[in-house]
Amino acid sequence: MTDHGPVRDAADVRARLDAQDYLADEGLSTAVFLALELGLPLLLEGEPGVGKTAAAQVLARALDAPLVRLQCYEGLTAAEALYDWNHQRQLMAIRLAEVNHERLAEADLFAEEFLQERPILRCVRYDGPRPPVLLIDEVDRADDQFDALLLEFLGEGSVTVPEIGTFRAAQPPVVVLTSNRSRDLHDALRRRCLYHWLEYPAPERVVEILRRTVPTASGSLIASAAAFVGHVRSLGVDKAPGISEAVNWVAALSVLGVSELVRDDLGDRVGLTLGALAKTPDDRELVTAALAEGAW
Repeated sequence: MTDHGPVRDAADVRARLDAQDYLADEGLSTAVFLALELGLPLLLEGEPGVGKTAAAQVLARALDAPLVRLQCYEGLTAAEALYDWNHQRQLMAIRLAEVNHERLAEADLFAEEFLQERPILRCVRYDGPRPPVLLIDEVDRADDQFDALLLEFLGEGSVTVPEIGTFRAAQPPVVVLTSNRSRDLHDALRRRCLYHWLEYPAPERVVEILRRTVPTASGSLIASAAAFVGHVRSLGVDKAPGISEAVNWVAALSVLGVSELVRDDLGDRVGLTLGALAKTPDDRELVTAALAEGAW
C-alpha cells in the first residue's frame, strides 16, 4: 500500500514511484525528493519519450494529489495559462445594470466573481487536503516570452491579477516542468528551478519497464525488443524511439501473438507493427533493414 504522508527521503520517493510501476533511478528520485523538501519547481529535460511527462503523472498518483496539466504550445498566452476574465458574464452584468438603471464602475467588472481560473491560478487557489501537482509540459514549445510569465509563480508561488491583487498559494503546488530542448529556456526560469536531465533508461531497466507495462509479452520478446530498440536509437533515425514507443511496439507484437522476434516474420506480423516504432518513411526503412540484419 502506498504511503501518502510526507516523503522521508529519496529512497521513499523511489519506492512510491516504483509502486506506481515507474522505475526511477537514484538521480531522478533524489531530484524529486529535493524539489518536494525545498518547495522548488523541478525542471526535467531529456529526449522525447524518456518518461518526463510520466514522471509528473506518476508522482501525483504516488502523493495521492490531483494532477493539473498545462500543455504548452506556440502562442500560449497568460489568459490560457494563468487567468482570464469571463467576458460573457461581464456583458450580462452590464446589460442587467442597464435594465435596472444602475451604474457600473470599471472596477465592478473586474472583480473576483468574473475571474476565470486557468491551470496556474487554479493551483495557487487550490484548497484541497493536499497540494496539487502542476505539470507544465513541454515548456520549450511555448514562445520565449512565456518564460517571463512564469517567473513570479515559479519564484514566489503567487499570481498577480492587476485589477484585484496578488494571490499567494496557502500550500504551494508541486511543480514539474518538462522540456525537450527545442529552444533554450530563459536563464531566469532555470534559476528558479531544480534541474535534472533524464537519460534514456539502461537496457536492464527498459526490460523491467516492458515487463511491468506489457505483462502479456513473453520474456524472450521483451528482452529482444528492448535490445533492438536500443540498437535503433543508435542508427541516427530522425525520431529516436523512446520508452513509450518501445511499450507500444511490444504491446502491438503481443496483441498479434508474437512471442519472439523472428526474421521470417518481417513481412508479416513484425513488419506490420513497425508504425509503433518508426515515425517517418526514412526511419521505417532503417528499422526494417536493421530487423533484416537480426539486430537484437
